[in-house]
Formats: sequence, C-alpha cells, structure tokens
Amino acid sequence: MADTAELPVRRRREGGLIRTFRRAPLVPAAIMMVMATMAAGAGVLAPHSPVAIRMDLALKPPSFVEGGEPGYFLGTDPLGRDILSRLMHGARASLLVAGLSIGFATVVGTGLGLLAGYSGGSADILIMRAVDVVLTFPVILLALIFVVTIGPSVWVVTAILALVLWSRFARLVRGEVLSWKEREFVTYARATGASPLRIVVVHLLPNITNSIVVLATLQVGFAIVVEASLSFLGAGIPPPAPSWGGMIASGRAYLETAWWLVVFPALAVALTVLSFNLFGDWLRDTLDPTLRQL
Repeated sequence: MADTAELPVRRRREGGLIRTFRRAPLVPAAIMMVMATMAAGAGVLAPHSPVAIRMDLALKPPSFVEGGEPGYFLGTDPLGRDILSRLMHGARASLLVAGLSIGFATVVGTGLGLLAGYSGGSADILIMRAVDVVLTFPVILLALIFVVTIGPSVWVVTAILALVLWSRFARLVRGEVLSWKEREFVTYARATGASPLRIVVVHLLPNITNSIVVLATLQVGFAIVVEASLSFLGAGIPPPAPSWGGMIASGRAYLETAWWLVVFPALAVALTVLSFNLFGDWLRDTLDPTLRQL
C-alpha cells in the first residue's frame, strides 16, 4: 500500500522534471557551449594563427563559396588572416572580459548591497547615491575617458564594465535584503542572539543567491555588446589582437565586395548575446517559483 500511495507523488515529480526539461533552452545552451569551447580551446582548435598575414590569400571568400580557398572555411580578411581563427580568439577575448568584469561586479555589488540593505542608515544612503551616480553615467563616455588617459586594453575594458555593473548587483541585492530581513526566521535568529554577520551570511545570502545568479547570466550579453561596441569604436581591445567588434569595424569598408568580413563576427555577437539572454530568462523562470508554470 505504501508503494501505491507514493506512486502519484513520484509521477508528479517525474512529470515536473520532464516539463522543466522541455522548457529548457537547448539550442541557446548548445550555442553557449560552442562559444565557451571555442574560447577555451582557441589556441588548439583554431586552424591558423589569428595574426598571421598572408597577402596572397587576401579577401578570399569562404571555402563553401565559389572561389574560396580550401582550409579557410569562413574566408580571409584584407591581410589574408583566417576569419574562423580570429572568431575563435575573439570569443576568448569577449568571454574573458565578460567573466572577469561580472565576477568582480558580483562580489563588490553583492557585498555593498547586503551592507546597505541590512544596516540601513548612512551606509545605505551613501551606497545608494553612489549607485545612482554610476547608473546615470554613459558607459561609452566613461570608456573614452579611460582610453584617452590610460590607453585601450583588455584590462581597461574589464575595469570599465566592472565599474558599471557592480551598481546593478548592489541595487538588486539591497531590494532583496529589504524584503527578506523582515521575515519571521530572521527575527527569530536576531532574537536568539545571532550576530549581524551570521544573519547576513547564513540566513539572507542563501535566499537571494538565485536572483544574483540570474542577474549575472543576463549581464553577460550586455558585457559582450559593450566590449564589441568599444572595440568597434577603437576604444576596446587594440589590434592586431582579434575582437568581434574590431573585426566588424575593419570589415565595414568591404561590405559590398567581402560580406563575410562583417556577417560572421556580427552573427557571433548576435547569437552569443541572444543565447545568454534566453538562458537567463529560462533560469529566472526556473529558479523563481512565483514565475514557474505548473
């Protein structure tokens, strides 16, 4: 009888897992895995050097198009450099900048958001005013100021993004903490003599982790777009290092005669950003029970 009684519960659990799997963004997840593999293994998987100049192979179309050069699947640029190899190394640059900047912003923003939300008072006022200032400052203008004073590099772009993104995490975390800190279990922990640090780390942080993970996932697309935009304007990753934005900028003059110079890096940016955004939306719906469809 016990086994029979447990059967409906087991079936409901299995049905929930099946529905979750069916709603999972398999295509975006696959694209994310491909981009991550390209970035991590660019040094091994790239068929050619991304900076090797071959003027005899300049502006060769993709190998699957008439007139293409065998071994250069996506064609070459005006200096004879392999587009596929440069795309792979550009993926490494984009994901590295996004990962480092979002990692730093997550740590700093979460810490300041916890402090502002739980402590309140002058700390809350100061942190939130700093957040307001950062959120109203144009990213591109901030980048140009840094580039003029320091010079373009991967680390400058990473610092700019981290400087902008931490405020988004701080604002989200503060709002979550203000909601959670008035719950009964927090009041009980405070009444039993738990220290503020223990309450924040043990009771509050685990309850807002899902929101932090979702926000971090959604910010990857933003970071990639900003990096590509800065590289397109010449304020990002300096040549000859490959970057998706830099490839689009250098290929726009040949758009009518060599479409592959712009189309493939633009597709890489669009597909990567769209995949992370779709995955972030799915993750938000999955981790938040109030948004989950029964």
